[in-house]
Amino acid sequence: LQAEMSCLPRRGKQVPSTPRPFRSTKSASKARRDQINAELQALRSLLPISAREKERLSYLHTMALVCLQLRGAQLFPPDLALPAGLALGTDLLSLLPGFLLVLSASGKLVYISENVTQVLGLSVVELLAQGDTVFDILDGQAHEDVRKQLLLAQEEPGREVTFVGEMHTSKAFRLQHGGNRAVAVHGRFAALSQPASSTTMVFLALCTLVARLPTDGDAGSQDDLFQSTHILDMTFIDVTE
Repeated sequence: LQAEMSCLPRRGKQVPSTPRPFRSTKSASKARRDQINAELQALRSLLPISAREKERLSYLHTMALVCLQLRGAQLFPPDLALPAGLALGTDLLSLLPGFLLVLSASGKLVYISENVTQVLGLSVVELLAQGDTVFDILDGQAHEDVRKQLLLAQEEPGREVTFVGEMHTSKAFRLQHGGNRAVAVHGRFAALSQPASSTTMVFLALCTLVARLPTDGDAGSQDDLFQSTHILDMTFIDVTE
């Protein structure tokens, strides 16, 4: 085309033509949407959940689960031994007094054991709909204390910390228990040796139910609760006044 144009007689000063902006057509937009949907369906088919759960997944839930699986695969590759407890089967998980939780150093959710349903009334999929950090599944009043405790545990790896906060639950649980459930998160940071000779820190925790926290409108107060510390034979080390 350029060769043909060069053979044409020139009439005065030529003004260089500007390229026309690309305009998406309805057919092109539909083709892109169909391609995105096909890729999401492919990702959904690879998720290690039941076929019934896959059918109920929205696109947002699909991407949230994919992100959780990718974070877990990065921290726990197939050739890396899992920390004690993460390889428990369903039967053994049901015997725990709570559910297992693994967080990245920034508080991102890496692993949630399936028995979380027994504690919060929400499946792992439904819990991820709240967000992908521990702060998304906790009541806002606990956020500052959780940040402090995670920072403290990160500064001293191996030191066990505990924080208590209300976690979001299903509607049925809220009607039954009069609100969200108060959960004690007890855990510590542990170092994972990666194949590339680098070390990554993750927070490993057991989450158990505690008595319902009093609200500002309750007749009782924080005096209704006390906290104690024991050694393994349950001998008292400390107790609040």
